[in-house]
This record gives sequence, C-alpha cells and structure tokens, in this order.
Amino acid sequence: MNQGLALEIMLSGESVLLTGPAGAGKTYVLNQFIKLAKAEGRHVSVTATTGLAATHLGGTTIHSWAGIGVQDFVPQGFADHMSKARREIIEKTDVLIIDEISMLHDYRLDMVDEVCRLVRKTDEPFGGIQLIMSGDFFQLPPINRGEARAGGFVVNSQVWQELDPVICYLQEQHRQDDETLLDILNALRAGDVRRHHAETLLARTEVFPDDLEQLTELHTVNIDVDTLNEAKLRQLEGDEIRYEQTTTGGDMYIQSLQRSVLAPPALKLKKGALVMAVKNSLERKYVNGSQGVVVDFEPHTEYPIVAFKNGKEVTMVPDTWELRDGDKKRASITQIPLRLAWAITVHKSQGMTLDAARIDLRKAFVEGMGYVALSRVKNLDNLYLAGINQMALRVSDDAQGIDALLRAKAAADAKRLAHLAANAEKRKTTPPPKKASGWAQKIEKMRETHPNAYKPWEAAHDALLKQEFQNGRSLEELSGILGRHEGSIKIRLQKHFGEDVVQ
Repeated sequence: MNQGLALEIMLSGESVLLTGPAGAGKTYVLNQFIKLAKAEGRHVSVTATTGLAATHLGGTTIHSWAGIGVQDFVPQGFADHMSKARREIIEKTDVLIIDEISMLHDYRLDMVDEVCRLVRKTDEPFGGIQLIMSGDFFQLPPINRGEARAGGFVVNSQVWQELDPVICYLQEQHRQDDETLLDILNALRAGDVRRHHAETLLARTEVFPDDLEQLTELHTVNIDVDTLNEAKLRQLEGDEIRYEQTTTGGDMYIQSLQRSVLAPPALKLKKGALVMAVKNSLERKYVNGSQGVVVDFEPHTEYPIVAFKNGKEVTMVPDTWELRDGDKKRASITQIPLRLAWAITVHKSQGMTLDAARIDLRKAFVEGMGYVALSRVKNLDNLYLAGINQMALRVSDDAQGIDALLRAKAAADAKRLAHLAANAEKRKTTPPPKKASGWAQKIEKMRETHPNAYKPWEAAHDALLKQEFQNGRSLEELSGILGRHEGSIKIRLQKHFGEDVVQ
C-alpha cells in the first residue's frame, strides 16, 4: 500500500495499524494525518509506548494518557478515582494515536481499552475512539522484566480481535537507496540470512572511514556510549561551554519528559565536538539525527555554531520539548537541541536516519536489535561495523508469523478500500492554500529579519535579556542577539525594570 491510500483510509475514520519496514515513511504519514485531522476539528491524542517516541510526535506516553502508569491490571473502581482532567481528555478524544506499537504488551492495550470504555460509558472498542496504531513488529519487542506481568505483541490482545483494525502495510522505501543493504534487511525480516549476507556484513568490519573521529557509533549498552562520549570530549583542546536546560511544570511530569528527551540536562561542548541534532528544524536546516561539528560559538550568546554534513552552518539556539496530555501542556524542557554524537544506543536511534554510522553489535542482546541498527543508514557505503554476534541477525519468530498474517489482511483491506485512492489523487492535485495574509503575513515577513518575533518568551531568553541589558547593551544590540524587534525588546525591558529606567 502507498502512503496516499493509507492516509485516506485513516482520514475516513477507520481504526488502523500503520506498519511496514524501517524507512517506509510511517512517521511521515502519521504527521500528515495529525495535521489534517486537527484541521478538520478532530480532537487528536498523540501517544507512544516510550517517552522518546512520544517526543518525536509531540505527545505523551500511552501509559500516562490512560492513567494506568506501571500497573498490570485496571483496579476496581479505577474510573471513580480518576481525576477530572484525565476524564475530560479521554471523553473528548476523537482519535487516539499509539506510536511504536510493537513495544506495547497485549494486556496493556486491553487495559487502555477497558479505561476508555469505563470513562466513555460505552461497550464499543476504546469507547468509540478511532485508534491509529503505528509500528513494525520486527523492531524492538515488548520487554518482560522481573516479576512484572508477562505479555506478548498487541495482536494477541482481546480487543484486537474485536476492533479488527484495517492493516495499512507501507511497502515503498524512503530511506535506503542501496539494493544490497535492502536485500540484507529483507533477509533479516524473513529470517533467511544466507552466507553471502553475513559475508557482506562482515566485510564492513574491514572498512574504515577517512575520518573515524567524525562518525557516530551505535552501541547496544548505555555504559559504552557514555564512556566514549566523555573520553572524546576530554581529548579536545579549548574551553568547555556548558548549557543547562530550563523546565516548566510539575516535578513528576518534568522527570518523565527528561527521560524521553535526547538533549541532556547539562550539555557540554567544545570546538570540534561531534554532535547530533535531536529535533527537527522548523526552517528545515537540519533534522532529528543530522550530524555535524561545532566550529565556533556566537560571541554574545555563546550558542554553538554547527557545520552539518549537509553543508549548512547553523547557530543552534534553545528549542523546547513539551509533554502534552491531550490539549493540556504538563511540562516543558528548553535546551540546545544537540547531544554529543560520537556514540548513541541502538534503542535511542530507533526512528532516526543517520548520515553514516559505525555500529558495534557484538553485545546485541535482544531480537530485532540488529535490524534496527542496520536500518538507520541509507546505504552500505556509510555503514561500518565494529563487530556482530548471532543475536544481531535474529528477529522474533512471532514477528515473522504476525507479518505474514498482516500482509494477507493488508492486501484484502487495500482491495476493499481501493475506492479511497481517488481521494488521494485529488489531494495531490489540489493546489495548496494561498499564502497567509493580513496579520499572519506580517508576522511571517517580520521573522525574515527577526526570527523570534511574536514567539513566547522562554525563561532562558528572558534571563539573557536582563543580563545583557545590565551589561550595557543597546536596544539594537539586544535585538540582534535575541532575534526580536527593538520595540518588543523595549516593552519587555520596561516590564522588568520600569518605564523610568528604559526610555
């Protein structure tokens, strides 16, 4: 199925599983759907099974959204003790999105279903909410830990059978452009890795890039990542500059968001540091996963200037991540959207596209880990292996069986809903809306010279304003530093210091 038809099926109101191999464009389709559904006035709750995945879409975890936390069962009287705010969010939700569905246990999907039915007082699946699930069962599976209730993939849940979601199986490839690498990835999915596949991968252990120092490494365990990044930074000469994150919201929500955001609470950089963007640029100067090198720091703000591999040189200013609960903002974190990139974990690389990577799979410990790691790059020429074990070449037997069933149902669903393809073609040929006019156009024009015009004042920028004003900076200088019109700067200063001080 192509992306256009999948999008139209989702917009038609059907509950859907959006699946397909890594690089098929699942996140792109989700983002398109979210934008269009909200434009139609639908209340969309965006969630994911992990906090990291949730931040990619600007949402929260499904556990938090449903109020189930780490519980293994919905306790008796659960709905009676639910907060009014939580109840209202669930009541008004028209569409519930759950990303990275492969990592959600079957019984937890049943728990979410039970909560929705209780709150909305109807026996329809998920209380009548349209459910959009997205993920690939060949990637990281649900993890059973310790004494917690064991479970499997969501397709084994009770509600799955009752819901009977439409299967939108994306088959186009939008990441890999190398037939040899695609053949290896497809062999991994099929559980049919042959000798020539293994030999091709092993040959990448004997190839080294021209500049090993400027290459991101993927490791399977956190301690290897932290050790390498800290050691590499120490080796660089020059002063270390530190950026502390600022936060808003309750402590519990802040801590949850901090576990999800890849930008560290304290970012330490030097000239020459290898870094990675951890958020998409609104101006499309970089994307989540873009790699570059710190080449300098802005003289007034000390914001890092990064030369990305795409050839663009960008001054990296603080950006904000939000933890949202439906339409309510629970917490936010503001930080420079970078992290040291000599090394990251395979788990945290899920969803990223990397320019190039050196991958160490000698300690792979779970099925699907090798598939996730190897599918982060576009071609073999940009993939360098430190080593690989047998586990890295395995995917879940259950995932293979599930995949065969999903493919068969996807084919039947595509035929049944083929009439919606006409809507997809019409959407492609419909001209985009005219450029914003009036006030919106004025703001757009102003942001060409003052990029932060009419944006909310972040705490970090406010603190910088007061500090630099007290250091004797003029309105013109402050305007250049903060990217705002001089009139806005003056009004803000008058708020802080009074009209008598700021003329």
